[in-house]
Amino acid sequence: MDAPDDRAPARARVGISGWRYKEWRGDFYPRGLPQRRELEFVGERMSTLELNGSFYSLQRPASYERWRDAVPDGFVFAVKGSRYITHMLRLRDVDVALANFLASGVLALGPKLGPFLWQLPERERFDPAVLDRFLAALPRSTGEALELARRHDERMAGRTWLEEGPDVPLRHALEPRSESFEDPAAAELLRRHDVALAVADTAGRWPAFGEVTAGFAYVRLHGSRELYASGYTPDELDAWTDRIRGWTSGASAPDGGPRDVYVYFDNDIHGHAPKDALALAARVDPR
Repeated sequence: MDAPDDRAPARARVGISGWRYKEWRGDFYPRGLPQRRELEFVGERMSTLELNGSFYSLQRPASYERWRDAVPDGFVFAVKGSRYITHMLRLRDVDVALANFLASGVLALGPKLGPFLWQLPERERFDPAVLDRFLAALPRSTGEALELARRHDERMAGRTWLEEGPDVPLRHALEPRSESFEDPAAAELLRRHDVALAVADTAGRWPAFGEVTAGFAYVRLHGSRELYASGYTPDELDAWTDRIRGWTSGASAPDGGPRDVYVYFDNDIHGHAPKDALALAARVDPR
């Protein structure tokens, strides 16, 4: 797993949110590239990708295994948590749903499993008790995740991945969209659970946040001027580079400690996301 290593310097990984976009074919993806090889193409050029299909529905173990095998060693996937948990249950009574999600094959990513992202709807306001219970329920290691996954219900029969593996730490990030989360108590609660408060650039649609609340930082770039559609200028990318370096160096952290940073471009309309991701990665991570 992409766990912190006290001996290694903090690293910034830059990638995209999803990869199957028709508009990218013949643009980012070369003409004639088979669709089944698109993720392989991404893996040859980037170090991370945010899986967003897991947000819309429970995927199958075979899918996670195929995605894992399509990218090289050292690549990591961020996994977007189920919207059934965040948008329908709204973080309440999530035990079975969380078990089903974890049993669906997420752990099959093995050493390529990075952080989980839990995105909240705008209508979900900050409720300290509800958020505290949810954050406490999240597994902090793959061993804990496997234990939870084994509590899945009968709906998952015949479509689970429950194999033993090394017990390594897991990371979680929260992306709220309600201004109520600007309450300092929200950041303090996230800090207590070591969950990152996602930094989101949404063309002013939702709060950007930005407080460091965990041992890593998580950034989602949806477009600075037009949500999901506008590209980033060189000056904007330079500004993000400075901010990311502040996190990786520790200069922007309250404790002065360096943080790994995960950055995902979601301005997929017009094909800006992969181009912006490559341009930012070249600035912050020569690898």
